[in-house]
Amino acid sequence: MQDSMTPTRRGVLRAAAIALPLSAVRGTAANSVPSVGLIGCGGRGGSLSAALLQATDAKLVAMCDLFDEQIAKAKQRIGVQSPKEYNDINELLDSDVDAVIIATPPFLHAEHFEAAVKAGKHIYIEKPAAVDVEDCKRIMRASDSADRRLNITMGFQRRYAKTYKTAKKAHEDGAIGEIRMAHAHFLKAGPSPRVSAESNPPSTEVDKIRRWHVWKNLAGDLIVENNVHCIDIVNWFLGGHPFSAVGRGARTANRPGNMRDNNNVVYEYDGGVLASLAGSTLGSNNYREVHEQFFGTDGMIETSELRWRHYRGRGDELVEESKRSNTLDSMEAFVRRIAEGKPENTGVRGAESTLTAILGRMAMDARSEVTWDEMMNA
Repeated sequence: MQDSMTPTRRGVLRAAAIALPLSAVRGTAANSVPSVGLIGCGGRGGSLSAALLQATDAKLVAMCDLFDEQIAKAKQRIGVQSPKEYNDINELLDSDVDAVIIATPPFLHAEHFEAAVKAGKHIYIEKPAAVDVEDCKRIMRASDSADRRLNITMGFQRRYAKTYKTAKKAHEDGAIGEIRMAHAHFLKAGPSPRVSAESNPPSTEVDKIRRWHVWKNLAGDLIVENNVHCIDIVNWFLGGHPFSAVGRGARTANRPGNMRDNNNVVYEYDGGVLASLAGSTLGSNNYREVHEQFFGTDGMIETSELRWRHYRGRGDELVEESKRSNTLDSMEAFVRRIAEGKPENTGVRGAESTLTAILGRMAMDARSEVTWDEMMNA
């Protein structure tokens, strides 16, 4: 299995390293309360900020969005009264906030992440890392070049949930033996009513930002923008990214944009282990079913936002329900690491999970097998 520093990636970093300053990190001392700025005040930015205030003692002191009405809506939803308001990300990054939450559209992530790293901020950035290979490489370069005192977390929040961590520990302790096969699916209802019914591609930058949800080049397609959560967990349990992918996807509903509404991809991992992924937004009446399954020589582990399950034999299984949202868990861990001076840097790992989703998308586009190296060298 290739580790996170594959020869391909070393070459990428040598060939295209970006210059980042080594100035002191603007941050709180250990055990103090960090001040946080929100960049991107849409639905997910509001959810993350609400979770930040519910799960931690951090202070949300600044908000940035291109649109004033988005800031106003987020303030009302979150319940903050008088944060500093910005329409320019650079002005917020020049302020004295300790950390930022980046919840802008995915096609802007690389640019905004690089700027936050250069500004010396602790960063929580929403998934996916980016929407294409080159911007994932930008994320990896910036992450590798970041001051090691910076806490950098990508929004794959399942990794911080108690149920997921317990399931992973059980696997590491040999609960199901060696994994022989994995399966994940992310099946849910269609897009939110907030998505514009306009079907023509956006032509201006403002239009792109308002209508990013339904366009492949702005959101990354269903597998990248949505299914990547499951993909990250599969990579976690199988110990790294896959070697190749094959798949098919379709667009069967009459909806705005050009995103697929269902896809099926099979990834090949080390030792010939196959992992299948099914994703769909064709569910009706708010249908939602999301989980990952790992089949080993001695049992099966299933993980989800709601619970984890350990099947050991007929009539013999353990089920543990989740006690709270894993977004709360991830925000709590993010702030705790800053306050305690124990940073993590998950930028490269998050980019590799995103690249795994992009690999699946490329395999669907090509309608044939695509290897990891072919993707990275394309």
